[in-house]
Amino acid sequence: MDGVHYRARAPLRIGLAGGGTDVDPYATEKGGIVLNTTINRYAYCTIRPTDDGIAFVHSQENGDSVANLGDGPLKLNKNELAEVVANHFGIKDGFSMDLHSEAPPGSGLGGSSTVIVSIISAVCKWRGCEMSGMDMAKLAYHLERKELGLKGGRQDQYAAVFGGFNLMRFNGDDVAVDPVHVSQDVINELQARTLLCYTGTTRESADIIESQVDAFKKGDNERALDESKRIAVDMAKALGSGDIDEAGRLLHTSWQYKKQFSSKITNPLIDAMYNKAIEAGAIGGKVSGAGGGGFMFFICDCNSKYNVAKAITDANKKAIVKDFMFEPGGVTSWRYPK
Repeated sequence: MDGVHYRARAPLRIGLAGGGTDVDPYATEKGGIVLNTTINRYAYCTIRPTDDGIAFVHSQENGDSVANLGDGPLKLNKNELAEVVANHFGIKDGFSMDLHSEAPPGSGLGGSSTVIVSIISAVCKWRGCEMSGMDMAKLAYHLERKELGLKGGRQDQYAAVFGGFNLMRFNGDDVAVDPVHVSQDVINELQARTLLCYTGTTRESADIIESQVDAFKKGDNERALDESKRIAVDMAKALGSGDIDEAGRLLHTSWQYKKQFSSKITNPLIDAMYNKAIEAGAIGGKVSGAGGGGFMFFICDCNSKYNVAKAITDANKKAIVKDFMFEPGGVTSWRYPK
């Protein structure tokens, strides 16, 4: 096994509409609908098998952890995503694992869920496990949300597994992932008219999600969540028919409702960036993920993308416009050398 490694790559995602409706208890009580798409920023997992019975994990975010697999299930420590997967698969022989994500934690691109999907995929490649996409996404959700208790919705794991533009429906434990068929010409035009900007700040999504859940239990945001589902369906139709302007208008409306989910969704800096972007030619935009920081996504008028980018960075000197492409594929894994 000298020199052999098993690697997996899973794409990060941009939430377009309906994000938040995939969070319990709303998703279980009323059903969630989310529209998202994956981009060419990834989470990577690399596994190098060893024969020393030691689990060594290096994470870009969390640093190094070392444990003896002969002592029983790994204790869930600072690299808990890797540890919970290793325990699930009952790994007893040694391995060295490297984890790397091309987005900072708290960026709103589905980071931790994408990482755990990449870990599961790499382990399956190493151990020769056959697993369907739906089963892999369900396992990632179960391990992250149930076993580890990390707060969040259901869309991220499915986006990382399946990739592309998808309309996802969540009814309790039942999940349907319906690909949105967007022509290549429309994707090219959308690529030319969309902008992804890092606000320069991250946020703790668990706090925002807890605030959203509390508001739902009080009946304060139910209508906004209901409308967000409707917009997700309408935006999928707009993109499928090639109406990018309508998709932009729906994105704007989606953001107005999303801000009603919780008082922590936006802040004065995000509002200033958004308003300047609209003045410069953006049709609509939103914060990707739970809100409060991370990445913002905009659909612009034709030929106004440069002006929007300048307006955003003028409003926030820490803001960075990031190049990206839409990624049509989901998680993939391979062995090298063969």
